[in-house]
Amino acid sequence: MSLIQLTIKGISYSQTQTGAYALVLSEIEGTRTLPIIIGAFEAQSIAIALETEIRPPRPLTHDLFKTFSDTFGIVIKEVIIHKLVDGVFFSSMVCEKNGKEVMIDARTSDAIAIAVRFDAPIYTYENILDKAGVILKLEEEMALEGKKEIEKIPADLSDSKEKSTFSKLTLTQLQDQLQQAVINENYELAAKIRDEISKRS
Repeated sequence: MSLIQLTIKGISYSQTQTGAYALVLSEIEGTRTLPIIIGAFEAQSIAIALETEIRPPRPLTHDLFKTFSDTFGIVIKEVIIHKLVDGVFFSSMVCEKNGKEVMIDARTSDAIAIAVRFDAPIYTYENILDKAGVILKLEEEMALEGKKEIEKIPADLSDSKEKSTFSKLTLTQLQDQLQQAVINENYELAAKIRDEISKRS
């Protein structure tokens, strides 16, 4: 069965599961997308790896894995989402060291967070796309396009107050707050501040 290459279309707050995120993968040569529900930590890790502006002061778990692999000459060649059982995706990472390939089982969210760091391709099989793939409507696609960051839907009034506070700050103050949020490892706040900065650019 031939492999179909996927790319990360975006990450958004899950409408169906509280505290979860939807990672949307899209086939490179086609119109189908593969939405996968992942946890907040993994969503944050993937978003940070895709960002160029936000860098954590200390390595996250997936950054540590990358450093460990680089130190010992291990390369992640590709990630394959190979099975879907009761709504749960199963993945493997194809690793190489000294010309020898080994396949390692991994949670899909972890495998993708690591693939992004290694710039490794992500694949799945046709039967999985047939079973779980969806074709995004044009407006949904436009909403996700270019949004690699975590998009959090306001859950309460404090979120609205936060946005109101941002609007009162100057660009320089926002940049300072962005740096402080990164230092404090508050990446959700950093993403919100970064969005406010982007709106003004």
